[in-house]
Amino acid sequence: QVQLVESGGGLVQAGGSLRVSCAASGRTFSGYAMGWFRQAPGKEREFVAAISQSGGSTYYAESAKGRFTISRDNIKNTVYLQMNSLKPEDTAVYYCAAGVVAVATMRGYSYWGQGTQVTVSS
Repeated sequence: QVQLVESGGGLVQAGGSLRVSCAASGRTFSGYAMGWFRQAPGKEREFVAAISQSGGSTYYAESAKGRFTISRDNIKNTVYLQMNSLKPEDTAVYYCAAGVVAVATMRGYSYWGQGTQVTVSS
């Protein structure tokens, strides 16, 4: 069992930056691939980024490439999502998830956090 708690969400102006974090507790964090997903009002949850257990491999949705960076600290049991050049369409609840393989599908993840709200104003 892994417990995930997101933090760092908030309100930011378009063009600004924000870093959200996800702290893990329970079983060995370094044994899990981690992903970030987001869900905007009235829309389905979508993949944003993923990172392998070692951090050596990262994957991004097209909408995140060049603007977002996923990273992890296996000592602090935390995964991060640095978001730059934010746009109003990035407004969503951001969720972190833990799974066996870093994939872009929700089915690949067994554990989910409660989410943190990110709002980008125009």
